[in-house]
Amino acid sequence: MKTGLVLEGGGMRGLFTAGILDVFMENDIEFEGAVGVSAGALFGCNLKSKQPGRAVRYNVRYCRDPRYVSMLNLITTGNIFGVDFCYRRIPFELDIWDHETFEKNPMEFFVVCTDVNSGKPYYYRCTDGMEKDIEYFRASGSMPLVSRVVKIGDREFLDGGVSDAIPLEFMERQGYDRIVVIQTRPEGYRKEPNRLMPLIKARYSRKYPELVKDMENRHIMYNDELDYIAEREKTGDVYVIRPRRDLRISQTANDPEELKRVYKTGRYMAKQCLEEVKDFLV
Repeated sequence: MKTGLVLEGGGMRGLFTAGILDVFMENDIEFEGAVGVSAGALFGCNLKSKQPGRAVRYNVRYCRDPRYVSMLNLITTGNIFGVDFCYRRIPFELDIWDHETFEKNPMEFFVVCTDVNSGKPYYYRCTDGMEKDIEYFRASGSMPLVSRVVKIGDREFLDGGVSDAIPLEFMERQGYDRIVVIQTRPEGYRKEPNRLMPLIKARYSRKYPELVKDMENRHIMYNDELDYIAEREKTGDVYVIRPRRDLRISQTANDPEELKRVYKTGRYMAKQCLEEVKDFLV
């Protein structure tokens, strides 16, 4: 048996996931591998660095700092989240990222990005939590329209959720067979076609046509993944944790009380299912 964890993204809905992971850490629940998408990667990496509380702490502290997330960032740099502040100043100066523990922890940690030229998901295994890993974290969380394309080597990337939003099948291909999936949407949710497609086509059609195809079909891919997860949940090989109702928070929310509410919701859900998760992983 090989235990794995799948972490969906969703911007600040990811604090629901952070709450769950903090309860896991506080109760010594560990996994042999994990894969995170977008916010699932950005907040979930604290599981491998063994830093409970870090994700909610820096989000609440800096959510109203315009260097963190703001329209000013978007207008002046093309990124709604400030690249230098989020990926350099916070982890290495303001709320220290324990990259040494991250590197020593044997748990595999993958992030998912979307290759904007091929339109295919790209799965990167993080190793030391340093500059290259952080660039992949940034790429995974770079939402179309409000982020610049992230170039790493000869590849260009955007948000992993565009091409593989809940990568359960990827983890199964890696040999994981007892998998906990943390979703940030409630049971019964179905994604609708993207209403911003005219803007997406205007922005990306000429240079990144495969990305546009992904965005056009994203709701189909996402709903197919939900169906697959439901099937695997029925077999007992997958344990799913999801909010009981819509979290009612935007991807770029900056109200500290709302961020704490979503985080506490995740903690509550984790405590409710803690014994079941322990039994599932044995």
